[in-house]
Amino acid sequence: SNRGRDRKALVTIDPARPDVEQLVYEHPEVDLGSATWSRLRKKLTQADYVTDRIGHRFFDATTERLYQRISAKLPSMQINLQSQTEAEDKFIVAASNDRTPGSRYIYDAKSNSLSKLADINPKIAEADMAPTQAVRYKSRDGLTIHGYLTLPVGREPKALPCIINPHGGPWARDVWGYNPEVQFMANRGYCVLQMNFRGSTGYGRAFWEASFGQWGLKMQDDITDGVKWLVDQGIADPSRVGIYGASYGGYATLAGVAFTPELYAAAVNYVGVSNLFTFMNTIPP
Repeated sequence: SNRGRDRKALVTIDPARPDVEQLVYEHPEVDLGSATWSRLRKKLTQADYVTDRIGHRFFDATTERLYQRISAKLPSMQINLQSQTEAEDKFIVAASNDRTPGSRYIYDAKSNSLSKLADINPKIAEADMAPTQAVRYKSRDGLTIHGYLTLPVGREPKALPCIINPHGGPWARDVWGYNPEVQFMANRGYCVLQMNFRGSTGYGRAFWEASFGQWGLKMQDDITDGVKWLVDQGIADPSRVGIYGASYGGYATLAGVAFTPELYAAAVNYVGVSNLFTFMNTIPP
């Protein structure tokens, strides 16, 4: 619930008194993403959220120890327990990071053993992919904009050709992890900047509501300010910046070359919204 607060939090509600909420957990910076319940042990086990990366708040020592044991076997990997047996003694584990779509395993909690099921894409060599780092910069009106920067392998991060890659939605957000399109562009020598402009979800109500009525205006300024940040850092060659996005990201691509054509040497709009009226008319009443 985010009633009466900026960020989504985990609360308990008595159906007889639905307006009264008892706080269980609230992250100090971001919205709560999800919570997990043990059917076997009849207890709340964890809450998940996303800052720069996925994080966990454990309510249960058994679950915390489970994650610690699996993480020790899969260092440098982000893990997600996708399924488990009714006895909660065997788990399907998804493991990935920014440089690989990863693998799936079965973890046996009794024997503390991990067995690989399969690699998602064995042709992707993790060592050849480009690392993605979390970044942040200030918008012109003082908001902190979080994002992700992927730099091409083997090149000094100076005066690079760069691709600005705004996400779709717009009420969605980019997260840290393997992105095949970003890796494709980095493999071709481009730096890639993804930014969670205002309206991106997960950063609280105020940040989300700051996007209302701001298509092509302050939302676009947040993207423009990201380009200027890249140039000011010396990473981007200002004469070789392109913009590419899909859906709302495609709209932002069109808006970018329409309103700030001096910023971009190239643009690719993928299924972008070019007219809100015709877009709304395609949706049944």
